[in-house]
Amino acid sequence: MFEGPVQRLIDELGRLPGIGQKTAQRLAFHLVTVDDADARRLGQAVLDMRDQVGFCSRCFNVAAAEECAICRDPRRDTSIVCVVERPQDIVVVERTQEFRGRYHVLGGALSPIHGVGPGQLHIDELKQRIPDEGITEIIAATNPTVEGDTTAMYLAREFKPAGVKVTRLASGLPVGGDLDYADELTLGRALVGRSEL
Repeated sequence: MFEGPVQRLIDELGRLPGIGQKTAQRLAFHLVTVDDADARRLGQAVLDMRDQVGFCSRCFNVAAAEECAICRDPRRDTSIVCVVERPQDIVVVERTQEFRGRYHVLGGALSPIHGVGPGQLHIDELKQRIPDEGITEIIAATNPTVEGDTTAMYLAREFKPAGVKVTRLASGLPVGGDLDYADELTLGRALVGRSEL
């Protein structure tokens, strides 16, 4: 539709998650108009990220070294591990400023329909961390989906017999939300997870 290099850039941008065809076109035409230095800086940032960033050897978070900054932080409580599906989930938990333990990234969630079993996730590596780090609690912070719930239940079944406490993030109504807007599943979870005042 457009000249070769422009269309190729639109096609590549459109392959990124959350970027549709129109957004890809807007981004491509923006990049056509920016200064040469700005375009080269963006390209170099992408190349540097690909060359310098990998995954933490301990928790599988993104890292620019052998271990990520969280695993290297001596102030972190090593006995509690928050298990998440993806590295970007760590950022969400960290924003709360409530968790001071370490993390473990599974690399997804169990989904037999999509061919994702325990062997495709970093569960064996988590098992290895239990005795090595003296982990006493695992917080299953997987997404509140069928796959996330299945993964959390699997973690409980695997680690409770080893004497590790497995907890699940509470779920329910958001602060400031109206009951009118709550779906049945959210309201049901809020009722089940209610606490005494």
